[in-house]
Amino acid sequence: MNASTSPAAPATPDLLAQEFVAFAVESGVLRFGEFKTKAGRLSPYFFNAGLFDDGAKLGRLVQFYAQRLIASGLQFDMIFGPAYKGITLAAALSVELARLGHNKPYAYNRKEAKDHGEGGTLVGAPVRGRVLIIDDVISAGTSVRESIAMIAAAGATPCGVTIALDRQEKAVENGVESPKSAVQYVSEELQLPVIAIAGLADLLEYLRTTSDSGVTAYAGAVQAYRDRYGV
Repeated sequence: MNASTSPAAPATPDLLAQEFVAFAVESGVLRFGEFKTKAGRLSPYFFNAGLFDDGAKLGRLVQFYAQRLIASGLQFDMIFGPAYKGITLAAALSVELARLGHNKPYAYNRKEAKDHGEGGTLVGAPVRGRVLIIDDVISAGTSVRESIAMIAAAGATPCGVTIALDRQEKAVENGVESPKSAVQYVSEELQLPVIAIAGLADLLEYLRTTSDSGVTAYAGAVQAYRDRYGV
């Protein structure tokens, strides 16, 4: 440290993120132990958004999304939810935003094109204007790239991505570890802002400060995981 450099003040904990992490732990959506990730890593935690599986939990989840989005100031005309988890998230977020006075249409895609009825792969409102993509996490960015292609093909403009948890770890593509996370790739390479309710740093803050002795024991393992794979 040179003479003109002073220590940075400790970051103020993000209260919304802390509330979200506590909610995810209490709901059994965020679990601790030893889990193998899609990238083949052994992670000390696992986030499974599919376990927001009843009306109360889903409603609370989209309250967090809505609060984070409104605070971000991001301007968007509609919501797009990539199949499959994004479908429920888009619909529920649309309901919550309407409740708050921000009525937004939503659409989603089918995995397989339908050749009868309305046909095609897109369902819901016409995809137009500035489109926000919603998902639970970004693992490799594949879902985001596919969503961007569908949105562009419809003549609309992707304007951002919102997720529940940013794992803040190096992505793995074709077996090769990247120096960037999937979220950084989307932000920097695809030029789209990514708005996350919480990140791994927030999870570590929670583990350091919670009175729940059942999870504080995992703080060291989660920190070691971030030291090894974090960005």
